[in-house]
Amino acid sequence: MDVPHLRIAITTNNLVDLDANFVVAKQFVFYDVSADDSEFVDVVHFSRAGKGKAKGGGREANGGRCIMDDMENDDGTGHDPLVERVESVDGCGILFTLGLSDVAAVRVNELKVFPVKSEKVRPIDEVIAQVQTMMSGTQPLWMRRALSRRSGVPLQEQTAY
Repeated sequence: MDVPHLRIAITTNNLVDLDANFVVAKQFVFYDVSADDSEFVDVVHFSRAGKGKAKGGGREANGGRCIMDDMENDDGTGHDPLVERVESVDGCGILFTLGLSDVAAVRVNELKVFPVKSEKVRPIDEVIAQVQTMMSGTQPLWMRRALSRRSGVPLQEQTAY
């Protein structure tokens, strides 16, 4: 893709839908998306899942369990389950997920990846179409920032694509 594009990451359990929380997703899929085209790049499978299916809404919605419990070292090895997940999105402009904790959001943001939380399960094709629509029209500031980091063109010099 020679035209301006973004690499996006999507959290998924079934490889068809955006249907998983960042910390418990079985895999992340990656696409390069431009205003007119999209290209599948890769899928990363995670052998280690979180402690359970986390949903938004706090402890009540998660059976009395806090999503932060997924960040604990539960196997005694000192393994931080967020490290491999955060490292996998390095180089992306946007991460689409059903949810992520504040700790995960900070780590992702440090890589200059903009996290977008979806309110509901959506097909991956719909997510890509939404990105393409935003890239074609007047881009939101966060998208222009993601494009400028990707292209190396400073934001003030960048025009709408």
